[in-house]
Amino acid sequence: MQLACEGTAVPSVDIMTSWVTRAVAEVGGVPNSEVSVRVVSLDEMRELNRDYREKDKPTNVLSFPAGPVTGMPEDEPLLLGDIVVCASVVHEEAAAQKKTDTDHWAHMLVHGTLHLLGYDHEADHEAAAMEALETRILTTHGVADPYQVGSRNC
Repeated sequence: MQLACEGTAVPSVDIMTSWVTRAVAEVGGVPNSEVSVRVVSLDEMRELNRDYREKDKPTNVLSFPAGPVTGMPEDEPLLLGDIVVCASVVHEEAAAQKKTDTDHWAHMLVHGTLHLLGYDHEADHEAAAMEALETRILTTHGVADPYQVGSRNC
Protein backbone atom coordinates (compact mmCIF):
# COMPACT_ATOMS: atom_id res chain seq x y z
CA MET A 1 0.00 0.00 0.00
CA GLN A 2 1.29 3.42 -0.95
CA LEU A 3 -0.33 6.64 0.22
CA ALA A 4 0.98 9.24 -2.23
CA CYS A 5 -1.36 12.07 -1.23
CA GLU A 6 -3.25 13.56 1.65
CA GLY A 7 -6.26 11.28 1.56
CA THR A 8 -9.86 12.18 2.07
CA ALA A 9 -11.44 9.44 4.19
CA VAL A 10 -8.85 6.87 3.04
CA PRO A 11 -9.47 3.51 4.72
CA SER A 12 -6.77 1.79 6.74
CA VAL A 13 -4.28 -0.56 5.11
CA ASP A 14 -6.04 -3.49 6.84
CA ILE A 15 -9.41 -2.52 5.38
CA MET A 16 -8.00 -2.03 1.87
CA THR A 17 -6.17 -5.35 2.09
CA SER A 18 -9.33 -7.13 3.21
CA TRP A 19 -11.33 -5.94 0.18
CA VAL A 20 -8.61 -6.93 -2.30
CA THR A 21 -8.26 -10.31 -0.57
CA ARG A 22 -12.03 -10.90 -0.65
CA ALA A 23 -12.20 -10.15 -4.37
CA VAL A 24 -9.30 -12.50 -5.15
CA ALA A 25 -10.80 -15.27 -3.01
CA GLU A 26 -14.27 -14.87 -4.51
CA VAL A 27 -13.11 -15.71 -8.02
CA GLY A 28 -11.37 -18.90 -6.96
CA GLY A 29 -8.33 -17.33 -5.42
CA VAL A 30 -4.80 -17.04 -6.58
CA PRO A 31 -2.73 -18.58 -3.81
CA ASN A 32 0.34 -16.65 -2.76
CA SER A 33 -0.47 -13.57 -4.84
CA GLU A 34 0.36 -9.91 -4.42
CA VAL A 35 -1.41 -6.68 -5.39
CA SER A 36 -0.05 -3.17 -4.99
CA VAL A 37 -2.47 -0.36 -4.15
CA ARG A 38 -1.45 3.28 -4.57
CA VAL A 39 -3.66 6.14 -3.37
CA VAL A 40 -3.01 9.26 -5.44
CA SER A 41 -3.92 12.91 -5.92
CA LEU A 42 -6.08 14.36 -8.70
CA ASP A 43 -2.99 15.46 -10.63
CA GLU A 44 -1.30 12.07 -10.54
CA MET A 45 -4.51 10.28 -11.52
CA ARG A 46 -5.12 12.70 -14.39
CA GLU A 47 -1.58 12.02 -15.69
CA LEU A 48 -2.01 8.26 -15.45
CA ASN A 49 -5.43 8.32 -17.09
CA ARG A 50 -4.09 10.58 -19.87
CA ASP A 51 -0.94 8.52 -20.44
CA TYR A 52 -2.51 5.05 -20.31
CA ARG A 53 -6.12 5.59 -21.41
CA GLU A 54 -5.85 8.80 -23.45
CA LYS A 55 -8.45 10.49 -21.23
CA ASP A 56 -7.18 13.81 -19.89
CA LYS A 57 -9.16 13.82 -16.66
CA PRO A 58 -8.89 12.12 -13.29
CA THR A 59 -10.85 8.93 -12.68
CA ASN A 60 -11.68 6.91 -9.58
CA VAL A 61 -9.64 3.73 -10.11
CA LEU A 62 -7.18 2.33 -12.62
CA SER A 63 -5.83 -1.20 -12.77
CA PHE A 64 -2.57 -2.32 -14.31
CA PRO A 65 -2.38 -6.12 -14.63
CA ALA A 66 1.15 -7.46 -14.28
CA GLY A 67 0.90 -10.24 -16.83
CA PRO A 68 3.01 -13.37 -16.72
CA VAL A 69 6.49 -13.16 -15.24
CA THR A 70 8.80 -15.91 -16.42
CA GLY A 71 11.60 -17.27 -14.31
CA MET A 72 10.15 -16.39 -10.90
CA PRO A 73 10.86 -18.93 -8.18
CA GLU A 74 7.74 -20.92 -7.26
CA ASP A 75 7.81 -19.74 -3.65
CA GLU A 76 7.60 -16.06 -4.66
CA PRO A 77 4.16 -14.40 -4.66
CA LEU A 78 2.45 -14.10 -8.02
CA LEU A 79 2.22 -10.39 -8.82
CA LEU A 80 -1.30 -9.70 -10.06
CA GLY A 81 -0.65 -6.02 -10.71
CA ASP A 82 -1.30 -2.52 -9.43
CA ILE A 83 -4.46 -0.68 -8.46
CA VAL A 84 -4.37 3.12 -8.36
CA VAL A 85 -7.17 4.95 -6.54
CA CYS A 86 -7.78 8.69 -6.48
CA ALA A 87 -8.91 9.53 -2.94
CA SER A 88 -10.61 12.81 -3.77
CA VAL A 89 -12.56 11.37 -6.73
CA VAL A 90 -13.78 8.46 -4.61
CA HIS A 91 -14.80 10.89 -1.86
CA GLU A 92 -16.67 13.19 -4.30
CA GLU A 93 -18.41 10.26 -6.00
CA ALA A 94 -19.49 8.78 -2.68
CA ALA A 95 -21.09 12.07 -1.67
CA ALA A 96 -22.76 12.54 -5.06
CA GLN A 97 -24.11 8.97 -5.03
CA LYS A 98 -25.16 9.21 -1.37
CA LYS A 99 -22.87 6.34 -0.35
CA THR A 100 -20.49 6.17 2.56
CA ASP A 101 -16.82 6.69 1.73
CA THR A 102 -16.13 3.26 3.23
CA ASP A 103 -18.62 1.51 0.96
CA HIS A 104 -17.41 3.32 -2.16
CA TRP A 105 -13.78 2.51 -1.33
CA ALA A 106 -14.79 -1.15 -0.97
CA HIS A 107 -16.41 -1.02 -4.40
CA MET A 108 -13.42 0.64 -6.05
CA LEU A 109 -10.98 -1.88 -4.56
CA VAL A 110 -13.12 -4.85 -5.58
CA HIS A 111 -13.63 -3.34 -9.04
CA GLY A 112 -9.90 -2.72 -9.51
CA THR A 113 -8.99 -6.21 -8.30
CA LEU A 114 -11.44 -7.84 -10.71
CA HIS A 115 -9.77 -5.96 -13.55
CA LEU A 116 -6.43 -7.45 -12.45
CA LEU A 117 -8.07 -10.88 -12.58
CA GLY A 118 -9.19 -10.39 -16.19
CA TYR A 119 -12.71 -9.01 -15.81
CA ASP A 120 -13.81 -6.07 -17.94
CA HIS A 121 -16.90 -4.03 -18.81
CA GLU A 122 -16.35 -2.84 -22.36
CA ALA A 123 -19.15 -4.98 -23.81
CA ASP A 124 -22.62 -5.08 -22.25
CA HIS A 125 -22.40 -8.80 -21.42
CA GLU A 126 -19.00 -8.28 -19.76
CA ALA A 127 -20.34 -5.34 -17.77
CA ALA A 128 -23.34 -7.34 -16.56
CA ALA A 129 -21.13 -10.24 -15.42
CA MET A 130 -18.61 -7.96 -13.71
CA GLU A 131 -21.28 -5.89 -11.98
CA ALA A 132 -23.04 -9.03 -10.73
CA LEU A 133 -19.78 -10.35 -9.30
CA GLU A 134 -18.96 -7.01 -7.66
CA THR A 135 -22.43 -6.86 -6.16
CA ARG A 136 -22.15 -10.41 -4.82
CA ILE A 137 -18.76 -9.77 -3.21
CA LEU A 138 -19.85 -6.49 -1.66
CA THR A 139 -23.29 -7.55 -0.43
CA THR A 140 -21.88 -10.75 1.07
CA HIS A 141 -19.72 -8.51 3.25
CA GLY A 142 -22.34 -5.94 4.23
CA VAL A 143 -22.08 -3.32 1.50
CA ALA A 144 -25.23 -2.34 -0.41
CA ASP A 145 -25.50 -3.04 -4.13
CA PRO A 146 -23.34 -0.26 -5.64
CA TYR A 147 -25.36 -0.21 -8.85
CA GLN A 148 -28.67 0.66 -7.21
CA VAL A 149 -27.39 4.22 -6.80
CA GLY A 150 -25.33 6.05 -9.40
CA SER A 151 -23.93 4.61 -12.58
CA ARG A 152 -21.05 2.53 -13.93
CA ASN A 153 -17.82 3.63 -12.28
CA CYS A 154 -15.02 3.64 -14.81
